[in-house]
Parts: sequence; C-alpha cells; structure tokens
Amino acid sequence: MANSQLSNTDIADALEELGDLYELDGANVHRVLAYRRAAKAVRNASVSVAALAREGRATELPGIGKTLQEKILALLDTGTIPAAERLRAKFPPGLIAITRLPGVGPKRARLLQSELGIDSPEALREAALAQRLRTVRGLGPKFEASVLEGLQEMSTRPAGRPAPRILLPRAIEIGEALVTGLRERAGGDAHVQLAGSVRRQTDSVKDLDLVATTTRPAELARALGELEQIESVTSAGESGARARTHSGVPVDVRIGAPEQLGNLLQHFTGSGEHNAALREAAVRRGLHVSEYGVLDDATGITHSCATEEEVYEHLGLAYIPPELRENRGELEAARLQHGDGRRSARRAAEASGLPRLIEIEDIRGDLHSHTIASDGHNTIEEMASAARERGYEYLAITDHSASHGFGNDVSPEQLRHQIELVREANDRVEGIELLAGSEVNILPDGSLDYDDDLLAELDWVIASVHTSFGIGEDAMTARMITAIEHPLVNAIGHPTGRLIERRAPYAVDLGAVFAAAARTGTLLEINANPDRRDLSDIHARAAARAGVSILIDSDAHRTATLQNMRWGVATARRAWLTREDVANTRPLRELLRLGKRPHGSRAALAEQARQ
Repeated sequence: MANSQLSNTDIADALEELGDLYELDGANVHRVLAYRRAAKAVRNASVSVAALAREGRATELPGIGKTLQEKILALLDTGTIPAAERLRAKFPPGLIAITRLPGVGPKRARLLQSELGIDSPEALREAALAQRLRTVRGLGPKFEASVLEGLQEMSTRPAGRPAPRILLPRAIEIGEALVTGLRERAGGDAHVQLAGSVRRQTDSVKDLDLVATTTRPAELARALGELEQIESVTSAGESGARARTHSGVPVDVRIGAPEQLGNLLQHFTGSGEHNAALREAAVRRGLHVSEYGVLDDATGITHSCATEEEVYEHLGLAYIPPELRENRGELEAARLQHGDGRRSARRAAEASGLPRLIEIEDIRGDLHSHTIASDGHNTIEEMASAARERGYEYLAITDHSASHGFGNDVSPEQLRHQIELVREANDRVEGIELLAGSEVNILPDGSLDYDDDLLAELDWVIASVHTSFGIGEDAMTARMITAIEHPLVNAIGHPTGRLIERRAPYAVDLGAVFAAAARTGTLLEINANPDRRDLSDIHARAAARAGVSILIDSDAHRTATLQNMRWGVATARRAWLTREDVANTRPLRELLRLGKRPHGSRAALAEQARQ
C-alpha cells in the first residue's frame, strides 16, 4: 500500500532491516554498512525524508545515492522494498527475529542456523537451556546466558522498536533548531529556551522540553506545527503544545506569561526527583511551589518569578545550577541562613555549601588525543595548532599502542619515531607545549603492551582497557589496579569502558580502583567523547571524594573533536567538581607536581617546577 506519510523512523527501520537481511544472506560487508549508514542518516534527519525523496532531494543526505533514493520511493509507493521482499522469502521468519536479539545479529544467526539448525526464537531458547550453544566455536556459557536474557526481554516488551534515547549533542542540535524556529515565527516578545534533561546536561535524552513566554500564546503554539523539523502535533493550546520531530523525538513546549519565566524554567528543568524534594521542603515552610508560582499559605499570595534565582530565594535557597538538580544533596547544600536570601545570586551561592563548579574556560590543556599515526585524521601539527587556537597551553599526543585491538596501532619502532616527530613539532609550533605520549592498552593481567624502557622515553602515558571486557569483576579489578600501580602510568583512560546507550560498563570494583588511584597519585579520566563521558558524573564525584585527581580529556581523533571537552566539563559539573578537583585546569608546571614523578623530557621540566 502506498504511504507517502511514512516517518523517518519507519524509513530508517526499513533500510536497517534491509542491511540485516543482506548480512544474513552473506553480502559484502561494504554493502551492509552502506545500508546501516543510510539508516542512521535518515533517522537523524531533521526534516521529512519522505518529502525529500518525493522532490528527488534525498540524495542530499549523507550516504544516500540515487539507488537508495529509488528504494525509499518504492517503500513510499508500495509499503515495501522489493529487495527486502526477495530476501525475506529466502529465510524463515523466526531466523530474522533472532537477528534482532542483543548480542546475536545476522552473522551469529547464520552461524546458529548452519551449525545447529536453529531458525526461530523457540528453537534458540531450547538450545540455550540445553547448553548446546556453547558447543559452537566462538560461543560459550556467557553467550547462552545473554541469549536467554534477551529472549526474556523480547517476550515482555511491546512489539516494535523502542524509541531510542539520543546523545546530548544531537538533542541540543535538534532543540536549538526548534528554539530558533519558534523565535522567528512567534516574534514580538516571545522568549523560548531549552529546559529538561538537555539543560541539566545529562548523558542522553528521551524527549525535549522547551519553555516559552509570550503575550500571544496561541500564536506561538501554532508556530510549532509550522516548523520543518516537526512531523506531527498531538496538541496545541495557550498553555503549550506537544509534537514529534521527523527524527522521532517527542517535544513538549510549555507556555506562560513573561513574569512566570523563572517558575516555568525551574519546574520544567527538573529533575522530577529534585522538584519533588523541593516541594516537600517548601511545604515545611508553608509554601507551595509549581510552574505557576510560589504560593505563601500565610498571605495567600502567589509570587510569580521572572528568574529562577527568585524562585530559590523565596524558598530560602541559593540558586542551584541546573546540572546539580538531581536530588543528590543539592537542597541541603543550598540552604541559606536567615537573612542570606536577599544577597546577590553569586554572594548567596558563596554563602551556601554549593561548590563553585568548573567552567570550560578553566581547562588549560588536553592530555588525550590521536593523530594519523594511529586512528586519528590529522597530523601532529594540525592537532597542535587547533589546540592552541582553543587557548590551550599544552597537548599530549597519545596514539594507540601496539595491541589496542582496532588496527592502525603504533608498533614500538613506530612509537620511537613518533616521539621524535612530536619533539620536532614542539620546536616548530609556537605557543603550546606538546607532550609525546601514548594511550597504552592494559592487557588482561594488568601489564602494558610496551616495555618499560620505551614507556620511560614518553612524556605522558595514559593506560586504557580496550580488549577482554568480560573477564569478571575480580580479574578486571586486579587488572586495573596493577596498571594504576605501574610507576610510569600517569592516568587511566575511560575507566569503566562504557558506551552510552550501546555498551554497559564492565564489571569492576570502582571503590578499590579509586583507593588505588588516590594512593599512587594516578589520575582518572573523564573521557569527554559524548559516546563515553567516562567516568560518569556519579563515579567522578565518588572518585573526587576518595581523593583522586580527575583529568578531563577530549580523546580527539580529529581537530574538530577537540571540542568534545565541552561534554567532559558538563559531566564534571554534574559531578559537583570544581576547578581545584581537575588536574588540567593547572598550568603544565603545576600539573607535573601532581601524582607520579614524570618521565621522558618532562622530567627535567618537572624538576624545575619543584625547585
């Protein structure tokens, strides 16, 4: 059946399924990846891909050529893609269902069918319970356990794909486009601002909250449906509107009068836990707080607040930064003594127990970056120049070591040459100090994959786990502590190995890791890659409380991703960290006084710093 109203999510799902079917059929890996890249481009598109295809413009999207545009048009015209129909006919429906299980996918589904004749979820469950899966080369007891868990989830969740959470940078990109569009269409006195979890700078987002104030609320609500990013509007009125973007993100716009901006912004920034605790604390003072104002029981007056500072002031609290609003002790810390509430917001915060949170401007250097020597995209000098333009005083070049497991690694001989290249570039590039370093893989026994003599030639060593994630908590903890105790390791990179919304942290006793890092002076990283943000905010706060010095790094693989530092600072702010908690807010000489005695050419500089 023709359906020109298919959403971007529908089209992306169809292309993703086609890629899975081709992989199940044993197609060339490049063909499979092409469909998956196309599905991602469609899913992330901010406008209707169906409309683009009808106009012959879907090829403007990355990864969409004329052939894929024709397949999209066929899907719109007939409700299916002929190639997908042909491939579906080749396989049992149950085998296709198996491919959608976490950890299975088309490749393993083919293996299970060829080795054990498994062609349905029911047959897969029976084989897992009988412990037959572990008889297949490359599989084992852990795979059997994960299959049974996945089958259980499949049987309990609703049909269809769940709406995915999106990472913070993408949420901001979509949200800011909506804010700009509403401001342009509403005009006049309209104020529109992002709120919700985006404003709290969470790792990922399931929906977008916008707060707007205007004297023409109905006009602003109607404007939401006119934006090219909006697929559908479910409700619209003077108090707000609800909609969904073409990329599948729910949007909630709340509208109030200009004098209520502070109340609206505070309430719809959340979090729910913070607001619930705030309401309970307000009731104890004879007050009731909501998006409409602060009602005083004693006078019967509802106070409308133009700013959030006024809201918190009415409640006897210093202004609480959005990143801290998670009900993790911020209300107790923000409580002011009698009479303090009339101070300026800054003076009130200083009078409270709230920390003065780190700012992006506090960062003085970046100690984790990659170049074309491993899997980066720019040269040493290009990375150095870009870091200098960001105002950094130092940059460590830390290409991957010999066994990190992803190719494009640096052999010991190549690393010796890389050290020379970094030192030569350091002499040429003015205005920034370059450190010759390496991101060294931590092997399963905790040893490193360069010998100590070579490591001693480096200025900076950041050690990370890149392989063997499933060795168990005790083994992983021992592995990490062994690396932490190595005298030539300056820092541990992305310490839990998580990939947000894609891979859970590996099992490790972080309390023991934090204790070892504090004892040895080893820095622990907040990796600012928005896919990682590792350490997380909760773990970074615990590490700092344990006496660990924190490092925020971009893990940049190209000049543009040096700006990832923004997301690491956001994590640090959510972790209550100040400038003093973060090592690379210091000048290089001061940084070198922290932790372990430096090695390489930095040793002489550090010695000068100590004198």
